[in-house]
Amino acid sequence: MRTSRRDLLKLGALAAASATLPAFASSAVGAPIDKAARPLRVLILGGTGFTGPFQVQYALARGHQVTLFNRGRRPSPEWPGEVEQLHGDRDTGDLKALEGREWDVCIDNPTTLPFWVRDAGNVLKGKVGHYLFISTISVYADGSKPGITEDAALARYGGADAMAETRDSMMADMANLYGPLKALSEAEAWKQFDERTTIIRPGYIVGPRDETDRFTYWPHRIAQGGEVLVPGDGSDPVQIIDGRDLGEWVIRLAENRTYGTFNACGPDYRLSTDAMVHGCHAVTGGPVEFTHVPTQFLEQQEVSLPIWVPSDHDTYGGYGAVSNAAAIAAGLTFRPLATTVEDLLAWFRSLPADRQATLRAGITREKEKTVLDAWRASHGRVG
Repeated sequence: MRTSRRDLLKLGALAAASATLPAFASSAVGAPIDKAARPLRVLILGGTGFTGPFQVQYALARGHQVTLFNRGRRPSPEWPGEVEQLHGDRDTGDLKALEGREWDVCIDNPTTLPFWVRDAGNVLKGKVGHYLFISTISVYADGSKPGITEDAALARYGGADAMAETRDSMMADMANLYGPLKALSEAEAWKQFDERTTIIRPGYIVGPRDETDRFTYWPHRIAQGGEVLVPGDGSDPVQIIDGRDLGEWVIRLAENRTYGTFNACGPDYRLSTDAMVHGCHAVTGGPVEFTHVPTQFLEQQEVSLPIWVPSDHDTYGGYGAVSNAAAIAAGLTFRPLATTVEDLLAWFRSLPADRQATLRAGITREKEKTVLDAWRASHGRVG
């Protein structure tokens, strides 16, 4: 079974579940970061998950004052500067720590439920000059065609009043409700913060600190060498964005007071499945043989491979080729694929051995061999 729309709807939900680990800088970044022209008071809702620490690091390097608001259930990384920590619980509406305060910008990282945005608006309206909401490309109603732009129709929420439902009732079916709830949250953001709002819609976020292993599967598997199963004919487009590129761009959007809606997908060229696996191999080295297996056969074998989106699928084929023109025009830049792969592997190899031994995405070596053998057998070939 290949990547499904159900899988795609879980993009942000999986990323939000990432454990807090030490922040990780790029091995390619050595030049000092210039200070911003004007220091900002930055409030980050969340801040200790996947991309939040990259926002914090970059904001501090640019000379901004940073305040985090979260439940305090995860230990914060060692920050390279002073960071104010406020605690509360958005599930219960406890935002007292934010009352009577003002900030230049608020970055809302973890929100999926629209009443979280409403409650934040009740406290922060008129108290922040700019509100940036991290959404997802899963908000789009039709993902069948490539080139999805920011003005495409959004998914509709078919349940009862989302503001009246409990968190538990909605989270119980998050795989199906994730996109529609994010769309409702976007609408609430515009309602609460009007034209001072920025909506950012990422796709697959990858790189160091990614606990989902969706992209990690590929460089990790390729580094092991041998025969590697590659889905389709290798021409399907792949879109990924390094979490550091996303986090740093968010801070630059805040500095420039850039409002509007943007698809935060990368890279800035067409990356095919073949280019992705060969790009990983260019970093890992070693003897590797790539064997393509057609989409239909993989579906028959119930094989699920991460990141890959078959471009000819009539429901979600366009999710691998979302338009990022507006984001690039607004200053989104991308690290080289090789940098992401190198740093990701270095981070992953720093994890405990038992964690490295059990990937959370992809297929096992045994399953891969079984499928490859079955593919050869179906064509009268052996081994």
